[in-house]
Amino acid sequence: MRNFWIALCLLLLGAGPLPARDGSDAAWDKLRAGAVVALIRHADAPGGVGDPEGFKLGDCATQRNLSDKGRAEARALGERLRAERVTVGKVLISQWCRCRDTAILMDIGNVEEAPTFNNAFVLRDNRESLTEGARAIVAGWNGPGALVVVTHGANILPLTGIQPAELKMIVVEPAPALEKKLRVIGRFSLRS
Repeated sequence: MRNFWIALCLLLLGAGPLPARDGSDAAWDKLRAGAVVALIRHADAPGGVGDPEGFKLGDCATQRNLSDKGRAEARALGERLRAERVTVGKVLISQWCRCRDTAILMDIGNVEEAPTFNNAFVLRDNRESLTEGARAIVAGWNGPGALVVVTHGANILPLTGIQPAELKMIVVEPAPALEKKLRVIGRFSLRS
């Protein structure tokens, strides 16, 4: 029995913190198979919601940005996707710096701006058109590989009905028979 506890302690010490999952192994299987979409809210960016008054889209110094914790989280999520052998077909991002930085630090593929995933909280007057544009991109994805989108919670909520925490990944697939045209397959987070 003593050897069991020693082995368990060594295993846990070597493994590091285990990612929390809120979903099923089937969602990871679908991600590996491709033709699904991972909607990811950017990593930790302190400062409340939205951005400071007077922020400028092209000036990161005027926006909420990733913390050291957020940068580490983004790298860890990229490592997790690689460890799970997820083939990424395309990476789309909001033009906000915290989304760009999250995607770049994940290091899972070339990053492409997609303004329809821009911050729907800040751009609330355009929320409906942003959502429709995002829904069309997601519903039209058929691979090869998974589409990874790094965006904001206010953009993910109307697409999925889920208000995700930072760095939460919601895996969806097109579902033409559904009113919103998307089906949530699973949810994952690196945070416990």
